[in-house]
Order: sequence, then structure tokens, then C-alpha cells
Amino acid sequence: MSECRHQWNMTNVRFGFVAFEKCFHCSGVRTFFSKEESPHLGEAYREEEHFWSRVENAQSLRFDLVCSECGRVEDYTELMGLLHCTGCLPECEVEILQQKLEKEKTWLVVAFGHLPPGSDEPFSPEKMKILTDHFNQRRDTSRSRIRVVSFSLIKDFTVCKGEFIHDVGMLSQEPPAERKPLF
Repeated sequence: MSECRHQWNMTNVRFGFVAFEKCFHCSGVRTFFSKEESPHLGEAYREEEHFWSRVENAQSLRFDLVCSECGRVEDYTELMGLLHCTGCLPECEVEILQQKLEKEKTWLVVAFGHLPPGSDEPFSPEKMKILTDHFNQRRDTSRSRIRVVSFSLIKDFTVCKGEFIHDVGMLSQEPPAERKPLF
């Protein structure tokens, strides 16, 4: 019996917002995913020695992947969304890798997880490969490829101007508002 040549499809797609909270006491940043229509900015509360305030929201989507051939499901509960690297920090590992891969006609997508990260590598290499395979299965890879990498390559997310990729409003005839950093 041969091993399945997985054909990945999105399942359990959830649209919402990545909500960013910052503690003015320790300058810590954390995130959570919200299905609220528009999570309230400025909402503040105290938790032990921390003083958290919601400082930003970014539209995003979450999903899992299922193989249409064998039914295997890959759970991506750690995925908060996908980012496009805007090249804002020349010394960032993501930008350095992006510059290298552009020469090979490979475009970079960053898998964003929870802040603060629970470990140094919240996404396993296998999960990054599965995401990469999913996006390349629907492309003419002789022309270009996609590579998905973990947001753990971004050393200080508070200065990153990456843009969350979402599927809502992307077909709008209106030009996007001027891009600003999240913080």
C-alpha cells in the first residue's frame, strides 16, 4: 500500500480579528483571536501585576486542513493568521530569507501564532511543510512557489509592519487606507 499524496483543503475556516493587548507596566504584548464584529480598542483591565489594554485589531482568518484523499485532518489551533512581509526591517530574518527566495521565484508567507509564544518554535516543521504544500498544490510551480515560515523568525513583533492576509474586502474597488504599523 502506498502512502497518501495528500491534497489539502481548508476546513473549519473562521473569520475574525487578532486582538493585541499591551501591558503598560512590563511592556508585554499578547494576542487572542476574536470573532467579535469589531473588538473594542482601549478596553483595559488588571491581571495580577499586569495592566492590559487592547491596543490594536487586525482582520484575519483561522483554519485547519483536511486531505481530500485520505481524510487526515491537520489541526492549526496555534495559527492566528497569515502575514505578508512588507520588508520593513532589513535586518529581520524573514526579510533576509524573503530577499534570498525572491531570486528563486519563491514568495514568503508568515504563519502567525500567539504572543507571547509558548515556545521558541510554536509551529512544527511538519506543519510548515503541510501549509506550504497546501498553497503550492493550486499553483503552477514552474512559474513561482510559496513558502510558509513561522513568525518566530521575527525577533520583535512590536516594530513589524507585516500585513495580515485575509479574504474579506480584498475584491473591493476602494483603495486600501494608508498602511500603518500595528503599534
